Amino acid sequence: MKKFFLTSALVLFASLLSFAQDITGDWNGTLNTGAGELRLILHVSKNSDGTLQSMLDSVDQGANGIPVTSTTLKDSILNLKVDAVNGTYEGKVSADTKEIVGTWTQGAGMSLTFHRGGIAVKPAPKAAKASDIDGDWLGTLDTDMGKLRLALHITNTDQGLTATMDSLDQGANGMRVTSVTRNGASLKFDMQAINGAYDGTIGADLASFSGTWTQLGKSWPLEFKRVKDAAELERKRPQNPVRPYPYKEMDVIYKNPKANIDLAATLTVPEGKGPFPAVLLMAGSGPHDRDETLMGHKPFLVLADYLTRKGIVVLRADKRGVGRSTGNYSQALMADFASDADAGVAYLKTRPEVDPKQIGLIGHSEGGLEAPMVAVHNSDVAFVVMMAGPGVRGDQILTAQQKLIAASVGKPPAEIEKDAVTQRQIFAILAKDEDESAREKELRAALAGSVPEAQIGMQIKVLNSPWFRDFVKYDPAPTLSKLACPVLAINGEKDLQVPPDQNLPAIRKALESAGNKNFEVVEMPGLNHLFQEAKTGAITEYSEIEETMSPVVMEKISSWILTQSGSKAPKVPAKLAKAGST
Repeated sequence: MKKFFLTSALVLFASLLSFAQDITGDWNGTLNTGAGELRLILHVSKNSDGTLQSMLDSVDQGANGIPVTSTTLKDSILNLKVDAVNGTYEGKVSADTKEIVGTWTQGAGMSLTFHRGGIAVKPAPKAAKASDIDGDWLGTLDTDMGKLRLALHITNTDQGLTATMDSLDQGANGMRVTSVTRNGASLKFDMQAINGAYDGTIGADLASFSGTWTQLGKSWPLEFKRVKDAAELERKRPQNPVRPYPYKEMDVIYKNPKANIDLAATLTVPEGKGPFPAVLLMAGSGPHDRDETLMGHKPFLVLADYLTRKGIVVLRADKRGVGRSTGNYSQALMADFASDADAGVAYLKTRPEVDPKQIGLIGHSEGGLEAPMVAVHNSDVAFVVMMAGPGVRGDQILTAQQKLIAASVGKPPAEIEKDAVTQRQIFAILAKDEDESAREKELRAALAGSVPEAQIGMQIKVLNSPWFRDFVKYDPAPTLSKLACPVLAINGEKDLQVPPDQNLPAIRKALESAGNKNFEVVEMPGLNHLFQEAKTGAITEYSEIEETMSPVVMEKISSWILTQSGSKAPKVPAKLAKAGST
């Protein structure tokens, strides 16, 4: 009895302590992203009913008043959900309520500690007479991995020159420039949030300035030219569909009960009498939205438009933890994304417009790896389309990928082989069954000397992530050798990321061993990893090519699906039938 009383008293004390904690007020913390530091201010207040609400300021990005969707405090654990930036936070409040120690998750998990109080912030600058370099400037940064268009917006204020920058091909707009310094023809600015800086010289005609961009220990030449017409900032993407569409489009949300998350998606349904065959689109690696937006393109938007016009229902969703979908992207493995696809198939079965016996999966890149994982255990999947889907282990793909991409940007063979040696060493470390801190120590030693010191921390975070370790070790052959449903596997001839000569034969061999009698394995001439008509297949071309996806590929996919289902493409008015062509 005495023991019971003591335990009860302790529980009661803990409960009272939790109830007494007051975290209202301002909190400040610094988030180390691996590419730079961001100062954050959290404002917490209490509603009349006792519940909490809060807002977030990202000081170094100039983003104030970011709404926090939900703020909950239970048993000294603070949880924040920030839908506006697809972020979450979980932290433990100290007993004296002076500190909150936890993790911010936005794509990846990062430690973040909040302390009581705000930080000194300068008052907002006021407009002043325009300087001779005020306005918009456009530059192209030619990195080792591709070309990025950067738009710099300069404004003079009572506190001097201020600026923001857009990375147009990455969809990152309004990034704050921390400071701008002009001394005669010299122009310098830095961006602490991404650990970048620029040192340039203004041209005598005030029409351009040239200099050097430095970020994470690397430097590249960068020239900006004055923008006279805002249209210069827009990439031509002629395949992006324009409303009105000759089909129904609706935003939907469905649940993955296994993971207890909501997946936000777009459903497009052909006009006319159904039921129609249907597909779920599965995106490649990375925190992709429902359109698989990358390098200024929206491949899944274009593909969904084309297929729906052909009489196929299409469902495309934001990945878990991305866009409007809930869940934690940074902790997800391939099996988790496969589970999300199961939920998508289940949702399609509930739609009266869908033929429940003709639901298929279209997976691009990593999505092409996960689609067979779903199909082998889910009898509701009638067919699979693998678009640049891997056929060999992840470490084999990455080894071939690194060599091909390095060669495409002119790296000397000796350096390529040196990088390959480091890569093999890294894969050996990741294969070990040891704790994360031990792997981190070995990875740091392996990367020393081959990667700029400023980049090592960020590289280790990626390499040591659950998803990357899972991908490196995963061999798709055993799964493919059990795949009995119809399969279309296609690769671009010039794909440097999932090379066709390495992967297509392996896919064919596995499907043959499965005894699968209905499959096609096709290499598409002249196309890259995104299935664009390409010159070399190099990643540097992706954003420069106007075409988002070859109509030849989309026609191949749609006709193959309609053949499997025994359906025919509907007739569409000529003026509406041209979307998706170039």
